[in-house]
Amino acid sequence: MSSIRVNPYPMPDLLAALEHLQQQQNTDTLELATGTKINQPSDDPAGAAQLVQINDSLGQTDSFQRSIASISDQFSTANSILSSVVSAVQRAISLGVEGANGTLSQDDRDNVAAEVSGIQSQLISLANTSYQGQYLFAGTTNLQPYIADPNSPSGVTYQGNTGTNQVTIGNGYQIQVNLPGSQLFNAPGSDMFQAVNDLITGLKNDSGIDTAVSELNAAYTYLTGQQVFYGNAINQVQDQQTYLSSAQVSLEQQQNTVAAADIAGTATQLASAQTAENATLSAIGRSPQSSLFDYLPL
Repeated sequence: MSSIRVNPYPMPDLLAALEHLQQQQNTDTLELATGTKINQPSDDPAGAAQLVQINDSLGQTDSFQRSIASISDQFSTANSILSSVVSAVQRAISLGVEGANGTLSQDDRDNVAAEVSGIQSQLISLANTSYQGQYLFAGTTNLQPYIADPNSPSGVTYQGNTGTNQVTIGNGYQIQVNLPGSQLFNAPGSDMFQAVNDLITGLKNDSGIDTAVSELNAAYTYLTGQQVFYGNAINQVQDQQTYLSSAQVSLEQQQNTVAAADIAGTATQLASAQTAENATLSAIGRSPQSSLFDYLPL
């Protein structure tokens, strides 16, 4: 016949159970507060390692998105400026055609030349546009790219360089973010400033106006071709932004799968632990009180 053995000294077991229940409540409370079941590596070593990788990828994705936000505005600004430049060159061409009319007096041509001079000043100002403290068309320098120079054949001096900047917007994905002014406005055979200055000189001297208009037409065609760079760049960063947004959603879903706490289950578990703790405390209260003298031999 079997017999049931009763532990005559249950206090150590009750105290151990109480400590376990309190630890469980602390864990459950933390999970409910943070919404995650991995609050320290020991909670789930494998999951914690996976979570570190996911968080690193999310941080990198966020960095790429912030870079894209910055250069998107820069591309839009540069593209808008070039549109204004193209419009100004178109106006200069129209004035050149008007000035080539043989019926105009010299005073009329001087008036046209004065308007073209105003366009020249406008073009210099546009070419010196800055964005967030950096000149858009100075290459990789931060010098004001253009200054008016009456001693220069083109009427300006370029102080920038021919460098370009690259920005990383994805793993192994860099994009060029600028075109130097020397490439845009002073390209051999398509020098916008040279053409404008030649037109001013031609109008004042009543000589070479048609040639200057041809130069302006070449500069206009070249500029509209160069403007495609910014349109393509805007499309590229928009596509990359879409890709990164999708990647971010996927990473957040992985993060949720690995670490998200079961709020309802954890709340139920916490309530059960609290009930068990109260029962354990009650059992401790009903247990016979012993002292060291109870364990000493008589």
